[in-house]
Amino acid sequence: MDLFANPCFWAAFWSWTIAQSVKMLCGLYRTRRLDFSYLVSTGGMPSAHSAFATGMATSIGLVAGFDSPVVIVAMAFAMITMFDASTVRRAAGQQARLLNEMIAELFKEHHLSEMKLKELLGHTRLEVLMGAIIGILTAMLVVSKAAEAAGFASVPTP
Repeated sequence: MDLFANPCFWAAFWSWTIAQSVKMLCGLYRTRRLDFSYLVSTGGMPSAHSAFATGMATSIGLVAGFDSPVVIVAMAFAMITMFDASTVRRAAGQQARLLNEMIAELFKEHHLSEMKLKELLGHTRLEVLMGAIIGILTAMLVVSKAAEAAGFASVPTP
């Protein structure tokens, strides 16, 4: 199957793209400045990793059937991704924030590197949930449009 004709590819791609775009709009609202770096940033509202993973898992379920073994793999991938985003990566971001504060205090009295660690790495549970919702809704839309284009009244089942 051609990758670019596969609705599962497009569901994951558009889920990530929409989440990153929403993240940029949230940044615009918060700072009143359009910052395109949000399109490739980690952390923040919503989680693009969660959107991507749930968009892929949902689209695979819609295309292959939710009883397909590959859906279990996709769902496991999505759960691991979302768990990691809200725990491990979030903890790493909190540690970076603390280390940056410590370095700032030491820098006042000593000459140390002014390089700061990236603090916005992970997500809150709400950011992960919003990413998952974006992924599910996007997958439903992409797969239904692909089914329409292929001439099906609904999503084909194997």
